Amino acid sequence: MKTKARMLMAVLGSLVSFSYLNTTHASDQSTADAQSANAHRPPVEVIPSDIYDPLGLVAHGPRGQLVSLAKGFSFTEGPANDRHGNVYFTDQPNDRIYRWDARTGVVTLFLQGTGRANGTIFDREGNLITASDMLGEVWKIRPDGSHKVLINNYQGKLLNGPNDVWINPVNGGIYITDPIFPRSYWAPGDPRQQPWEPTHSEQAPQGKGGHVYYLAAGAHALVRVTSDALGWESDSWPNCVVGTPDGKKLYVNKWAGDSHGGTFVFDIKRDGTLRNMRKFCDWGGDGMSMDELGNIYISNGTGVMAFDTDGNNILNIPIAGGATNNTFAGRDNKLLFITGPVDRITAIRMNVKGSEFRRCD
Repeated sequence: MKTKARMLMAVLGSLVSFSYLNTTHASDQSTADAQSANAHRPPVEVIPSDIYDPLGLVAHGPRGQLVSLAKGFSFTEGPANDRHGNVYFTDQPNDRIYRWDARTGVVTLFLQGTGRANGTIFDREGNLITASDMLGEVWKIRPDGSHKVLINNYQGKLLNGPNDVWINPVNGGIYITDPIFPRSYWAPGDPRQQPWEPTHSEQAPQGKGGHVYYLAAGAHALVRVTSDALGWESDSWPNCVVGTPDGKKLYVNKWAGDSHGGTFVFDIKRDGTLRNMRKFCDWGGDGMSMDELGNIYISNGTGVMAFDTDGNNILNIPIAGGATNNTFAGRDNKLLFITGPVDRITAIRMNVKGSEFRRCD
């Protein structure tokens, strides 16, 4: 217990919160409160990055610098912004979810014991939906930290290991990516356990059986919405998923060691199933987000890249060590919050907001 407390204090002691990241101005709070908050902010730690930004998506001047918010983690992932602009993010090797406060910049431990949560998203009721791959489950974590397992199988067979989730804001249905990444923390005898590179899963006798699934609001069974007949390659690693605020399009990327697994876009049918699969861009990777203009931000081994609705590369934020995920956050929704490199969380101020209902991993 003392060791855990020391680890947490080490993380909190390395926090960096910046006045230019805080979107609440002195006029919005008392002068004394503003002065007190600013007095406790340590100097900005800027991370050098040769940013490519021909459209001016990133804020101008010092506000548009990539900065470190906190460090000392093992593997940061799964950022989800709540309705106040705060961000909850995961540290999967330590089985923890942390909370970054948009007003103060302080990071606190929200939950220890998350089913090894990876990707996360908030539902309309303020519950945190998590892709928890310890037992191949999707959780609903309530604000008090208690949870309910929403699903743990497809047609009675163990899921590979849910990686990411996105909720359709129109109907509340949940899309889930399910790649197989063998984990050291899976129990001996777990049928998913195998050497790298995986060659089979419970979802396929041969190959990875990597698919995207749909859980309709109130449903108790998954629907598989990708197939080889649709053009999807099931012997792959579907990673992140994000959709448009109108609930009509779904973007799915694939993980590959060279970040070129590709990103694909589908049309969403009325019943939640998918049609008209086409390639969006050659780059894939890990987590994704969307801004108010419909641009897609992909975290991968290079850092963060953004693409317009036609798949053209319009922004590169190189990060040494790469990035695992990103989301728009902050009290004005203009802070691009990045998990990565894996031992920290970073951020950069933007001139654009996140999409109306963007929460991915």
